[in-house]
Amino acid sequence: MFTGLVQAKGQIIKKEDKSNFIKFRIKTNFLDDVSVGDSIAVNGLCLTAKELSNDFFDVDVMTDSIKVSNLESLDVGEFVNLEKAMKLGDRLGGHMVSGHIDGKARIEKIVKENGSYRFFIRIYNDLDKYIVHKGSITLDGISLTISENKKDMIQVSIIPHTWEHTTMKLKKVGDIMNVEVDMMFKYVEKMVMNYNLEVDKNAKK
Repeated sequence: MFTGLVQAKGQIIKKEDKSNFIKFRIKTNFLDDVSVGDSIAVNGLCLTAKELSNDFFDVDVMTDSIKVSNLESLDVGEFVNLEKAMKLGDRLGGHMVSGHIDGKARIEKIVKENGSYRFFIRIYNDLDKYIVHKGSITLDGISLTISENKKDMIQVSIIPHTWEHTTMKLKKVGDIMNVEVDMMFKYVEKMVMNYNLEVDKNAKK
């Protein structure tokens, strides 16, 4: 589990396309307490550190993850957001994030407002049903509050701290971002679906 509070940025220094996965080597400076096998969120996608040194770690991104994320489009030299998995007792400053990407989003417009930035984001994969005003969403691993939503378009505000310490500062119109919706909505949806199935079954008896 993660919180959506980005702890560091990493730079892709190696990318190898394999038959059914992509291998990335990511350079960063926050690996003091990371061991091989630990989970690290890379642009919001939960991946396993396979090899590491003092300043880089390797991860494999499998086909299923490649299809739903923006990692395939990233090249050597580009930056990603990083977060270590939560430890029991850690402070939850963002919201509960699983690291399982639900789909993609596209940046449609960026507006500067009194030192902060407002991003207009188009949501794909029919994820708009999980979007609510003032609800939480994770974009490229960043826990954000939805300030406005209309159909498949949302707005999020980026404060100066987030702007400086994540990859948002590097984003431009047209860029694709990874989306994880608030998992609570998916649990509620599943419960309602199961309830409706049970009602239908009993009605047919």
